Amino acid sequence: MVSTTRTHRTQQERREQTREALLDATITCLVELGYARTTVQEICARAGVSRGAQQHHFTTKAELMTAALEHLFDRLIAEVVAGAAGLAPGRERLIKGIDMLWAAYSGTLSTAAVELWVAARTDPELRDALLPVDRALGHATLQALRAAAESESPESAGQAETMLLLTINLVRGLALDAMIGGDPGRRARLLEEWKAAALQRYLGE
Repeated sequence: MVSTTRTHRTQQERREQTREALLDATITCLVELGYARTTVQEICARAGVSRGAQQHHFTTKAELMTAALEHLFDRLIAEVVAGAAGLAPGRERLIKGIDMLWAAYSGTLSTAAVELWVAARTDPELRDALLPVDRALGHATLQALRAAAESESPESAGQAETMLLLTINLVRGLALDAMIGGDPGRRARLLEEWKAAALQRYLGE
C-alpha cells in the first residue's frame, strides 16, 4: 500500500514537472522569438518534452500560451505579496506596492503579454482563451495589492481600487514604452509623479 502511494506521488510530480517545463519554455520562446515564430515544436524541444506529452497537458496552442502567461503571473504576484507582507499599511506599503507592480509588469510578463495580445487581435481562438485569463490577472493583482489600504472602510477601499486600476494601466503603458525604446529617465520621472499623485489623493499627503 505504501509502495503504491509513493509511485502515484512520483507520477504526479513528473506530470507537474512536465507541465512547468512546457510553460517556462513557452514564456522563453515568446520573449526571445515572438509569437509568430513560436511553434509548439520549438516549445517541446526547449522543454525536452515529446509532442504526445505536450498534447496530454494542453490540447491547443492557444491553451498553452494563456496557461503560460497565467503561470508567469502567479509567480510574480506571489513575489509582490511576499514583498508587501512585512510593510505597515499606508505610505510605505503604497509606494512599495507601486514599485513592485512596475517591476512585475515591466519585465518578462509585459513582453509575453504584448506578444499574445497583438496576436489575439486577428486570432479569435487565442482571443477567446486570453480574455478570461487577463481578467483573472487583473482581479488577482487588485486582491494582492488591496492590502495597501489604510483602513477597511468602503470609501477607502473604493479609493484604493481606483488607484490600483490606474496604476496597472500606467505601468502597462510604461512597459510598452520601454519595449519600443522610450527614454528610461522619462519613465522614472513619470512613475515618481504618479507615486506623488497617489499619495496626495489616497493618503492626503
